[in-house]
Amino acid sequence: MLKKGLIGITGLLMVIGTTSVALAADSSAQAAGLWSFFGIAIACGFGIGLAAMGTGVGMGIAINGALQGTARNPEAGGKIMTTMIIGLALIESLCIYALLICFIMVFKIPDLGPMYNAILKSFGG
Repeated sequence: MLKKGLIGITGLLMVIGTTSVALAADSSAQAAGLWSFFGIAIACGFGIGLAAMGTGVGMGIAINGALQGTARNPEAGGKIMTTMIIGLALIESLCIYALLICFIMVFKIPDLGPMYNAILKSFGG
């Protein structure tokens, strides 16, 4: 468990470190804007990935508990199944909320063509 947490924190620090180096490389406002939009895109990808992973683990645990409960008491299988389906729907709604937030953030990114051309001009390209 500690090893997984250490790997996750190291990966997060690497992402933050590379973005801060990239932002410090060019101090123009347009490049900073470009990198912030790049950060939004990366954050959306990580966010929906973490949401899907979390809901997948939660659903697996819920299904495991329902199957064990049904195996111990087969007569209560119908009630357990109904409760499990409602719980799975609520768990899945969390992933849908994360997807909705990611869509909202991605659609806030404007057309980057003019900004990209201005950055190329500032580098002499």
